[in-house]
Amino acid sequence: MAATVVDRRRQLVSLFARLRRSNGQANPLPTYDHLRAMGEVMPAPWGGFLVTSYRLCNRVLRDKSWLVPDRNWRTRQEDADRWSSPASLQISDSLPMLNPPHHARRRRSLGNVFHQGSLTSLRPSIEKAVERLLDRFIEQLREGPADFVSLVGDEIPVITIGEWMGLPSSDYDLLRSLTHDQVHTQELFPTSTERALSDAATARLRDYFSELINERRKAPGDDPVSSWIRTWDELEPDRAIVDETVHSLALFMILAALETTAHVLSDAVRLLLEHPRQLDLLRQQPELVPDAVEEVLRYDAPIHMISRVAPSDTELGGVVVPEGEMVQLMVGAAHHDPTEYADPHAFDLRRGRGLHGGCPATSKTPASHLSFGAGIHYCLGSSLARLEATVLLDALLKRPVRLRISSAPQWAPRVAFRRMGSLQLALA
Repeated sequence: MAATVVDRRRQLVSLFARLRRSNGQANPLPTYDHLRAMGEVMPAPWGGFLVTSYRLCNRVLRDKSWLVPDRNWRTRQEDADRWSSPASLQISDSLPMLNPPHHARRRRSLGNVFHQGSLTSLRPSIEKAVERLLDRFIEQLREGPADFVSLVGDEIPVITIGEWMGLPSSDYDLLRSLTHDQVHTQELFPTSTERALSDAATARLRDYFSELINERRKAPGDDPVSSWIRTWDELEPDRAIVDETVHSLALFMILAALETTAHVLSDAVRLLLEHPRQLDLLRQQPELVPDAVEEVLRYDAPIHMISRVAPSDTELGGVVVPEGEMVQLMVGAAHHDPTEYADPHAFDLRRGRGLHGGCPATSKTPASHLSFGAGIHYCLGSSLARLEATVLLDALLKRPVRLRISSAPQWAPRVAFRRMGSLQLALA
């Protein structure tokens, strides 16, 4: 028995090491198949538990009793370098890391930020930015291969959120760079070097948004930051608490908008180019663009792992998770669970319409993906990310050019947050 436990631990360590390597990042699906075959719930070698099935990931995310790893949880952990670092504690104050009742209060203060009217008003500026970026990108392609990630995929989200928040365009490069460094603290295995980068980026982002808040107090406008200041000034008499809250909201918006949406945009282009029949189908039926976006989100979500904490000793898939223990929900694996998705490794734009591979789907309705989470922590900016991806694909389909991948995409060595570092494309 002891040998079996040791063997499983070694096997898990090996599988996660594979996920961090370039070949594992390029195609994590075989590793996910292996993980699911080992069990729905299993102890993680580094502590806590791994959850690999769709049904249990979905259950935990929708169950209001499960907690997120907030500041109180983090400061109780023995690994202070990991959990009580400045970057980690800053993230613990952001909206996704707040538990009730604090989460509800802050989310109510935001209202429905990206409601339909807001999206309608944002769409023209997004379309303008996409057209400008694609013009520049295609012009560079005429001289040879060019990187879609740096020239288009990473640019659209920072322009969109930057214009919405009223930030100077001259700051976009800085914010993008700091975001890429800050997110290390949210990874599963941040190295000491990565933690140092994350702490330094967090400090610079704090300075940036503190200055921004001071400026908006002196000269308020109709931008979101000014609105948050006005709202929280009415809710909270302590100005220091107000400024800290607004800072956390601003930082959360930047991190969420830049890091995750950028992946969706570049990955949508990659997946369509890697699946030419699906791309041909989309050209023939452009009304499938929203379906294509949803299938991209299922097939390769921007976040492949979501953390939750057991509120008490809780049975999950036949395993008792002790109170206060973390579970890592492997949503990247869950999205390829064959008990929920027919032929899950097939990239199929018609999946959500009840068709698969040209054949009628089974009577079971395809499961909704978990790319934006579920339950009370469902992603606030999901509709904006979908809009940006839809605008991008619509614009690409209207272009007369044909593209191809000229060299293998380059991936950051991550497990939780997916990031394509480079996608070199050329004219076909």
